[in-house]
Amino acid sequence: MKLSFVAGLSLALMAVTGISRAQQQADPSVSKYSYTDAFGPLFYQKNGNEFRAASGEPGPRYWQNRADYQLSARLNDQTNEITGTEVLTYTNNSPQKLGFLWMQLDQNLFKQDSRGSAIIPLSGSRNGGRGTFTNGYNIKSVKVNDADVKFLINDTRMQIFLPKEVTPNGGQAKVKIEYSFIEPDYGSDRTGIQQTKNGKIFSIAQWYPRMCVYDDVMGWNTVPYSGPAEFYLEYGDFDLAITVPASHIVLASGELQNPQEVYTAEQQKRWAQAAQSNETVMIRTQDEVTNASSRPAGKQELTWRFKIKNARDASWGSSASFIVDAAKINLPSGKKCISVSAYPVESMGKLAWGRSTEYTKNAIEHYSSKWFEYPYPVASTVAGNLNGMEYPGIVFCSSRSRGASLWGVNDHEFGHTWFPMIVGSNERLYGWMDEGFNTFINSLSTAAFNNGEYKERPMDMHRVGAAFTRPEVEPVLTTPAGLKERNTGLLLYSKPGVGLTMLRETILGPERFDFAFRTYIERWAFKHPTPDDFFRTMENASGESLQWFWRGWFVNNWRLDVAVRDVKYVDNDASKGALITLDNLEKMAMPVILEVKEKGGKTERIKLPVEIWERNNTWTFKYPSTSEIESVTYDPDKVLPDYNESNNTFKK
Repeated sequence: MKLSFVAGLSLALMAVTGISRAQQQADPSVSKYSYTDAFGPLFYQKNGNEFRAASGEPGPRYWQNRADYQLSARLNDQTNEITGTEVLTYTNNSPQKLGFLWMQLDQNLFKQDSRGSAIIPLSGSRNGGRGTFTNGYNIKSVKVNDADVKFLINDTRMQIFLPKEVTPNGGQAKVKIEYSFIEPDYGSDRTGIQQTKNGKIFSIAQWYPRMCVYDDVMGWNTVPYSGPAEFYLEYGDFDLAITVPASHIVLASGELQNPQEVYTAEQQKRWAQAAQSNETVMIRTQDEVTNASSRPAGKQELTWRFKIKNARDASWGSSASFIVDAAKINLPSGKKCISVSAYPVESMGKLAWGRSTEYTKNAIEHYSSKWFEYPYPVASTVAGNLNGMEYPGIVFCSSRSRGASLWGVNDHEFGHTWFPMIVGSNERLYGWMDEGFNTFINSLSTAAFNNGEYKERPMDMHRVGAAFTRPEVEPVLTTPAGLKERNTGLLLYSKPGVGLTMLRETILGPERFDFAFRTYIERWAFKHPTPDDFFRTMENASGESLQWFWRGWFVNNWRLDVAVRDVKYVDNDASKGALITLDNLEKMAMPVILEVKEKGGKTERIKLPVEIWERNNTWTFKYPSTSEIESVTYDPDKVLPDYNESNNTFKK
């Protein structure tokens, strides 16, 4: 979901008062630093086991269940009702027998009496129906293996009682559900309807009952869907049949199976051209939107059929107003897929949606080359009334986005292909493992795009540290539902993203970091990692103990304040060397970077490892000076999150 880094940073910085830049003598007696806390043992509470190894990789008996879906739906664009049938094949790969199943009924969030509606404050929230309510799901029938079964609905969850247990290690249950619901105008910024002059745009998500995950960590993951947290889903194959008015064009997760039935002969030729073109090819132009000949003749409705494999979800967009364009995506293996954009005439313009396909193509080519190859045949970007939301092979972005904003939302939403579509972490509990990781990779793709067309300015980490580590801010490892909504941009997106940037640029270096991060992605592609699996992999693959870093930046909301306290000369003779004393005054540990300037004109950078703080609050070291020292400055490039600049420079 889109919540920009800039927005999260701006909100945090607003709460920070000015910091004096005048020199302030440090008092080590008031230090809050405890090296036994920062470097304490037993960071990992559990040893590795046969399911999840101590190295951070899946163990030899790792398992996860599977959910394959056949989904059919009919859209009534006058009443906004969707009527659907779901046939779910659920495979139990766990070592336990399952006597009941749990499913997510996300549309029930938008009922007036839902838990999610009850916790929206008077000031409002993006996490709900924004004042408009529906009746949620109307579950008409539930059958298991062709027999009616008992089911119980509680808010956004449905428990299905099985007539016969699903056996372990590969047993299956076939569930058939008939249902309907009214699509909300604005559904928690994840699904909704936009009015345009040429018709409604339907951005359809959370549109079928979805399996809850049963895993080796929590068993059934049945956290109610109340809005703030996103999703945790099983992988499987999807077969979609979506029936809409014949005037509509549909984009969906996966590859279209029947283009000859839903596109004109001319449009099919254009699709073939786009599949071979690095430049954007128009499939349906602005002038053709209101031309009846741009749709197949003689039909009242058309059924669009899509398939996507090894995905965790599927979504679709539908409208009579769509302009459509496309271009080829080149993948590292030599395979090709296609970037597609659909948008209304209101989104046209040189710096608007005419570049959407270009943006998506470039983002996917970058991520595929750097981290892991894009796994789907199509990448569809749909304009609508959502700020930004991601699903496998398709994203919904604001139709109002322009220029850098449109690049940012396209890049961010398709960055989610890697987190959490490929690496399937639990967003309900660990939202930072998808939003934060994605924010980090977005910073690299933005720097690389079009020779830095939208490149951001370097961060002043002193300001960032002052904002991100304020005492009233929750730790990153807080569950999304447990965060103040004003802090979600900071703690799900910005702070973990900045943390990975520090880890890459300042602590490990790009080569070691990139290898470890790719290792994590490859190990956990299409699987369900936990924070421990990430932390352990990064340590094992980089060869570095990083538990002090995880404690300070992720597990706790610790601050960094290192002071340059004193400079003395050996035997009072600068030519014999200088003794420089540093104090660690706050809870966080970080490596040290110093700039030493001598009056004789010599300037030198000194780097000290984080281990100087492993058993010390204060550290004195000898610097080989040749003349009197003019100044010693801690972190001169502002790459560490030291929140108090007033004691960073010592001048003789």
